[in-house]
Amino acid sequence: MRRLSGADSRFRILAMDQTGPIVNPIKAIRGLDQAPFEDVAAVKRMLARHLAPHASAVLIDPPLGYAASIRDIPAEKGLLIANEWATWEVTDTGRKSSSIPGWDPALIRRIGGDAVKVNLWYRADVSADVRAHQLAYLDAMKTASRLNDIPFVLEFLVYPLPGESAAAFARRRVELVSGSFTDEEVMNPDGVDLYKLEPPIPTFDVPDPDGPHALAAQAAFDRMARHVHRPWVLLSGGASPEDFLRLLTFAYRAGASGYLAGRAIWAGAFSRFPDLAAMERSMREEAPQFMERFNRLTERQATPWTDHAQWQGRVDMEPDGEAFAMLYPASAGHYQTGRSL
Repeated sequence: MRRLSGADSRFRILAMDQTGPIVNPIKAIRGLDQAPFEDVAAVKRMLARHLAPHASAVLIDPPLGYAASIRDIPAEKGLLIANEWATWEVTDTGRKSSSIPGWDPALIRRIGGDAVKVNLWYRADVSADVRAHQLAYLDAMKTASRLNDIPFVLEFLVYPLPGESAAAFARRRVELVSGSFTDEEVMNPDGVDLYKLEPPIPTFDVPDPDGPHALAAQAAFDRMARHVHRPWVLLSGGASPEDFLRLLTFAYRAGASGYLAGRAIWAGAFSRFPDLAAMERSMREEAPQFMERFNRLTERQATPWTDHAQWQGRVDMEPDGEAFAMLYPASAGHYQTGRSL
């Protein structure tokens, strides 16, 4: 956690693990069924080279991001690695998450990861079969992370069901997001070190945090925070830089410990693809300005994760003291649920 947050215990994490938001535009522009790896790698290298220096940590994906960008991520930055497979199983009654084939928390730790990130597709209205699968997958990832003594970062994302129009889903998104926080099984904090959460309000036309319409927005963030019993960061969800700055203000007033953002930082630069020179110029000159605005707000208003109520004012190593070497082997990996996939 210290590696991810930096010296002030506030998270400024650059997200560059995206698949669809990078791959799909490249496919469309190139007129191909599959995005050339060289194009995807070029984008991810630029993200690492020009934006990672402004972050406390970077979130990357093994299939497309690690090999392309690891040489450009400064060694002093924390490394958060996604374990979930971007190609999920789609059923008529919901999505089923799974790991990248052959990957698990042990392998992520082996390649230098400081933490494991898992996205759990979530809707309250899925079938019993889908819900059971998702809970079993979640518990398996918690257990594997604890057994390998590596922090576990949990992300929830809501999604449209097959046949549900984009407009219909957009009308329900806030309701679905809010529903996830009241699900006690999904929000069980055991085995979770950090939450990556969606905004509980629309991510566009966000009200001024100091304006006349701020009260309802702040109430939504406060309600969410009451159900989150671990430190948490806010994701940008495709918001514009201005909207995300406002979303962060609401989140920090509710106790968030930082951000984990991608497109709010670099979507404008990426829109210049396939002009790689123009894209790199924007990555170098414009995108860092957005990131520094988020960073300044984070420094002023985010709650250090070490001050979260979970820690009751102190963060200790356990076991500690003279008996550490004798007691640690027995204490490692104590989180196990018994639920199976």
